[in-house]
Amino acid sequence: MRLLNYLLPVVPLLQTASSSGPVAIITHPSPANETRVVLGDTFTGDAYIDASHADNETWIGNVLFTPSARTHWHTHERGQLLRVIAGSGWVCDKGARPRHLRVGDTAWCPPGVTHWHGAEEGSFLVHEAIAYGATEWLDAVGDEEYGQAGCIDC
Repeated sequence: MRLLNYLLPVVPLLQTASSSGPVAIITHPSPANETRVVLGDTFTGDAYIDASHADNETWIGNVLFTPSARTHWHTHERGQLLRVIAGSGWVCDKGARPRHLRVGDTAWCPPGVTHWHGAEEGSFLVHEAIAYGATEWLDAVGDEEYGQAGCIDC
């Protein structure tokens, strides 16, 4: 039920469709939907963002991570939903072990939980992200921390 509360802000985007009418297309003719390269102050490695919606409450977009690319540690005011579209990667809460992400997986990052996510060493990763509220960016994830991903006997 708590997850539903975080998904409700997306519902108004879908309410333009009618079950008896034609297909509704929601266009985003704004700079929010331009693909851009992510700068080093929030990511390590090469990543590309293709945002489809951005306002003060919600950010929706696809992120492509090249192999080993990852976000810095960060938090979301009201949480973040990640859905893996292609490739494989990792998501990691501060103080925990990285968890593997594969195509079709959905991860919920609760409000205020410090975490990072990114591609596996030998794989690209594409995920759709829906972030609720403000994002607070923190320190980079070091190579040693990232190296814990996939480490079975660490």
